[in-house]
Amino acid sequence: MLEIGTSAPFCLLISCDFGPSPVKLSVVTVCLNARDTIADAVESVHRQTYPNVEHIVVDGGSDDGTVEILQQYKHRIARLISERDEGLYFAMNKGIEAATGEYVGFLNSDDVYHSEYALQSVANAVADSRPDAVHSDLVYVDRHDPSRVIRYWHSKPYVKGMFEAGWHPAHPTLFVKTQLLRSVGGFDTRYRYHADFDLMVRLFVARKISSVYVPGVMVRMRAGGQSTRSLSNVYKGNRESWEIARRFGVARTPLWMVRKLGYRVGQFFHRPTAGAR
Repeated sequence: MLEIGTSAPFCLLISCDFGPSPVKLSVVTVCLNARDTIADAVESVHRQTYPNVEHIVVDGGSDDGTVEILQQYKHRIARLISERDEGLYFAMNKGIEAATGEYVGFLNSDDVYHSEYALQSVANAVADSRPDAVHSDLVYVDRHDPSRVIRYWHSKPYVKGMFEAGWHPAHPTLFVKTQLLRSVGGFDTRYRYHADFDLMVRLFVARKISSVYVPGVMVRMRAGGQSTRSLSNVYKGNRESWEIARRFGVARTPLWMVRKLGYRVGQFFHRPTAGAR
């Protein structure tokens, strides 16, 4: 296992006065053979204006030069773990265990924060009331032209019953209290494609957590992730979602899946406003 730690946390690399004890945020990036995009993801974290951030990168044993690229950023990464694992959600659980921030979020290796103020908006949202979670908006962009928006996940404040109606937050924008994630056991690795959906159901529906919605785009996500890379993966992912929804009483009839897919289809016909963060 390769593991690198910095001599000082990232929060010390930028001098800025945010008052006493600003909340510490952990950002976890999981990667495997991501040499074409990993630098963009890492740099988008390091460009953030909010200083009290630790960036944890969990690599699944890449052999395409990804680790060599990450080593170029080792002075800015709080912790780099590189070892073979059993998949995406196993690696994300490692990130949860490694996190020392009060809140943890996940930035995929082919995603970037929409602006340098994204994490400042998270910190502002939790500063006073310390909710269990924060979520925001997401845009899917073309893999080869990240400036082209394909789909806009316009979120909203969560109220009871929204999961039953086919809605859920965009997981890449979600920050959750680290201890809360640990208390629920992190991601259920029985699920290969939609363990993130399972986690959100357990948090929002079963645990009835408190949350804050921050309007505006937080993450730019390249289209074509694991769950949508092929029709076979889409089918398997939807089957997992149906199983999870029924398990927690969110879905009682196949109409739930129709509502869920309908909500997704609508995302292709909306675009963020010019002033979105």
